[in-house]
Amino acid sequence: MSDETPELRQLPLHDLHVRLGARMVPFAGWEMPVQYPAGVMKEHLHTRAAAGLFDVSHMGQLLLRPKTSMDDLVAGFERLMPVDVAGLPEGRQRYGLLTNETGGILDDLMFTNRGDHFFVVVNAARVAEDTAHLREELREVAEVATVESRGLLALQGPAAEAALARLVPAAAAMRFMDFIAADWQGAELWISRSGYTGEDGYEISVPLETMAAFAEALLAMEEVAPVGLGARDSLRLEAGLCLYGHDIDTTTSPVEAGLGWAIQKARRAGGARAGGFAGDQRILRELEAGPERLRVGLRPEGRAPMREGTDLFAPDGTPVGRVTSGGFGPSVEAPVAMGYVAASQAAPGTHLLGEVRGRRLAATVVPLPFRPSTYKR
Repeated sequence: MSDETPELRQLPLHDLHVRLGARMVPFAGWEMPVQYPAGVMKEHLHTRAAAGLFDVSHMGQLLLRPKTSMDDLVAGFERLMPVDVAGLPEGRQRYGLLTNETGGILDDLMFTNRGDHFFVVVNAARVAEDTAHLREELREVAEVATVESRGLLALQGPAAEAALARLVPAAAAMRFMDFIAADWQGAELWISRSGYTGEDGYEISVPLETMAAFAEALLAMEEVAPVGLGARDSLRLEAGLCLYGHDIDTTTSPVEAGLGWAIQKARRAGGARAGGFAGDQRILRELEAGPERLRVGLRPEGRAPMREGTDLFAPDGTPVGRVTSGGFGPSVEAPVAMGYVAASQAAPGTHLLGEVRGRRLAATVVPLPFRPSTYKR
């Protein structure tokens, strides 16, 4: 290794992960638990059946505070995303997309209206870029602060509500995408009912000095098991959710990526605040006329997974696209994949071929997600 290799950052709960027997790997500049002794398959299935606890403290937590007024901040934020920011009520969270001038995706994020400011969570690999982008583009209207004094946990699965409600009773009444600040043993927790597994659950921002005690209180419950990056990836893949840098990036538009649902009516043609965001010409055109390619779900025949980078072909041998995420889906007990294909090949039921180790194997286009989500609406 050269002297230039940046040192990996350690999670606030690093010692706890090691004590729990985690295998630690580098990810987005951090040393992260990829799995615990139970293994990826059991961790995945435990999350679907009970509750999994994920340390996602590598993700970036940001605060956007208005310099002039919340109205000015809202208007500025809406110039950066094809999303209805103005219509988000206080105490609610929404999925957002930062776009560039050509309609590509700079990052996907979650943002919460806290009344007098916004709380934003961005992807670990994009923290520096997103922070710089927001500071530059919102320089007239917002102070953009990174939250260094907190970590982030995700508690996911059908038993998540019962587990968290033992510590924070108010969590039980929350609906999907609600946000509350709640006390636990004198510490203020920021809790949203959300996650990235397709399951009901919560994401909890915790002061660093409280993290270990809070995580251990959850892990002491029979329903709750620690879950690493390996199962986090297979869970989000089954749920048909995009991973930035793989399924979405600056070359993919929200419409191609099948994220048109995240573009509310107010920002579409004919809406109250149509357009006026980065990349609006391409994005509005694709919403109207359809894109040239689309992200689709794929079910490979047989047991061999089609992983990221697998080239896809029509039955006559014409290249039609490429896999962006793929692996084995423990809950569906079969290989699953997502990728981009020409729009003409994107209809469910379309038969394609994927090139795996020099052999072209059959796969069928299927609707996403591979497994229905269980969010509490």
